[in-house]
Amino acid sequence: MTILKKNRFRAAMLAGAVSAALFAGCGQTQQEVILKEEPLQKQDAEQSGQADSTVPEADYSESEIVVGIDGWSAFDENVTIKIPVYDRHIADAPDVTDNYWTRWVQENFGDRYNITVEYVAINRTDVLADYEALAQEDALPTILMEYDFPKAAQWANQGYLTEFSFDDFMKIAPTYYQRMVNLGLLSYTSLDGKTYFALAQRPYYNTDYAFVTLYRKDWLRQIGYEAYPDNWKDEREMLLKLKSSGICQHPCGGKMISGSGVDRNYEYRTFPLDEENWACYGDYAIPALGDEANRKLLRRENEKYNLGLIEPDFDTIDEETARSNFVDGKTLYYQGYIAADLDWVNAFYEQNPDGELAVKITKNVVDREGGTVPALRANNPFGMMVGFSSKASAEQIKAAWMYMEWLTLDKNLFTMQWGNAGEHYILTKNGVPTPVAGYAGERAQGGGNNKDYWCITTETRTTGNIEDIVAASTPKNIPQDFTQEMIENYYGQLEAAEAGYAVSDCNFAVALESVSRYQATLLDLYAEYRCRITKCSPQSFELLYDRLAAEYAKAGYQSIVDERKRAYEAGKSTRLK
Repeated sequence: MTILKKNRFRAAMLAGAVSAALFAGCGQTQQEVILKEEPLQKQDAEQSGQADSTVPEADYSESEIVVGIDGWSAFDENVTIKIPVYDRHIADAPDVTDNYWTRWVQENFGDRYNITVEYVAINRTDVLADYEALAQEDALPTILMEYDFPKAAQWANQGYLTEFSFDDFMKIAPTYYQRMVNLGLLSYTSLDGKTYFALAQRPYYNTDYAFVTLYRKDWLRQIGYEAYPDNWKDEREMLLKLKSSGICQHPCGGKMISGSGVDRNYEYRTFPLDEENWACYGDYAIPALGDEANRKLLRRENEKYNLGLIEPDFDTIDEETARSNFVDGKTLYYQGYIAADLDWVNAFYEQNPDGELAVKITKNVVDREGGTVPALRANNPFGMMVGFSSKASAEQIKAAWMYMEWLTLDKNLFTMQWGNAGEHYILTKNGVPTPVAGYAGERAQGGGNNKDYWCITTETRTTGNIEDIVAASTPKNIPQDFTQEMIENYYGQLEAAEAGYAVSDCNFAVALESVSRYQATLLDLYAEYRCRITKCSPQSFELLYDRLAAEYAKAGYQSIVDERKRAYEAGKSTRLK
């Protein structure tokens, strides 16, 4: 049985026609199916006519691979697998590569099957650079995983990933595989008809309920506001009152621009969206300097800066400092993913015992005067895109599949997500676990309740209904309870999504060579240009924006836009409704 087809991926191999199955079932918010899904094609090399006698093969007996975990046995010789885990640089959090939970995985999974599980820290704010450095050192982890299709496609294009067969995968990881089938995700797993990805699940993907903005409600009350304004005119007035009152010198704070995914401009777009513009400029990974939505966003940032609402030296403030500035009472709000136990929320109340926070609620409100809509980025219908290193052996990839399946099984996933009963959670009468916050012992979970470990299989802790899930994610053991506000924010996002304002980015059925070539340069260039545009005088804004946008286009962005357009026109992309 051929377990693995070791095949270094090259850009030339991506030039053929996309299979009819690719992207079928895509996007139930702003994307629509453009190609009919066909039955999954057999992908063994012998059947596809692509057999390569130079490709290493692993000869496993049928008893080892057909029945999932019940058929597994320990490897005769120890196999080491390396699993990436995001390092978010959270103060006082456990070492992401060596802690109670990494050892728990080793003891309960690795030791049983003669597998050594090593974790590799990946800087969350500079993912591509870290993987690139590992590739240059010939030290890619066994698994490469990311949320964004363009990044994963880039890895395939650079030869980092190997092709594999779902006929083999399903025998090692049947639970993981069948869930992909049930959720209709198989059509996203291929590039140009070759399978490179297994996909984690993402419940409630058309909202981003766990990402919230917490603001100082006590400050707003001091200047006569009961809630955060829902339009720019009133918000600007409120921010200036805070500043003039002496409560907060720079209420909007500010931080440096770094990496991909910055300056999301969805709320500044014109709806209904123009499909070609969405395909060419809509991807959030590379900032769309030169597009009208980006211009509107930066014009707003320029206005805030010139009103003194943003820190003058915002470009020197990193994420950790931005969190500290909020805790120290220097900024009005802070945005982040919510969990039952959050260091910065706990630190806020320790430092501000009389402080009162509130969740900024998403509302389905169009601010025509301010030029914004309640748009949000809808996630892909899948979570992590999981690929496998082209440098890994067949045994390592089989062990990686075993790891994915083992972590997907209910008992193991529940423990990794929730911890130990009576220590990390208690069960309510309806059987829903309620987190116990404040645990700081040896068994402390990592950021987001160990999310950066279990995200390889699912994107959220799922138990009970959506309100139970949101409630479980609400910070505990603090002076306030944000449960109802977070639930209201979820339904506000859902209402906006159902009104057509949840936007899934365009996915392409081919790897875009221009992205691989220019992305890193453009991200650095954007950080520089964005700073200059934000800090210029209002009178200089338009001229400077146009000049720097032209330089940005010349530096490679126009090549990316042109290649996206060609793929879109060739039918090798998703479509809007």
